[in-house]
Amino acid sequence: MPGHVPPVTDERHALLAYLDQQRQCLRVTAHGLTDEQATSAPSASELSIAGLIKHAARCERGWMDLVLQRRRGPERAADEDDSSDFVLGPGETLAGVLADYAQAAAETDATVAGLPDLGRPVPVPKGLPWFPADVDAWSVRWVLLHLIEETARHGGHADIIRETLDGATLFPLLAAAEQWPDPWFRPWEPAPAAGTA
Repeated sequence: MPGHVPPVTDERHALLAYLDQQRQCLRVTAHGLTDEQATSAPSASELSIAGLIKHAARCERGWMDLVLQRRRGPERAADEDDSSDFVLGPGETLAGVLADYAQAAAETDATVAGLPDLGRPVPVPKGLPWFPADVDAWSVRWVLLHLIEETARHGGHADIIRETLDGATLFPLLAAAEQWPDPWFRPWEPAPAAGTA
């Protein structure tokens, strides 16, 4: 049934399938938007749909870096502002952040597929206030559940932003973006341009 995770065969498949569904729900909030709409912040917060997608890609990479114990660059300091994670920089576009998010997702899926044990310990970085001091390690399983949670939370933020922008809601957007063959929701369509009927 469109809009739902298909049947799953095992725990790894289930975790990746549910993560992918939450990614799709976040991505679809950008369906049909211009760069200007996708970077606008029409709610009480400073969040935009494009900024949330950019942040989600960065989060997935950061968690997979922890899983693989690799460093891509300098770690963020405890007092460093991360607001730039949520804003498109010069030359960044909605299409670019969507492509980057797809690449980050593919990297996550490949990493998880290559790990023999979802119980493998993932050491908790020390000295950062957003990580618990009393936990030495999570498991890969925990990391995937956390990514599902984080992606769903940001998808909810994006839902509110999108509905504020033009009234569009998730299932009509999914029906339009995925071209559901027999939708139970009327697929979203862009509003007619001003002066046209």
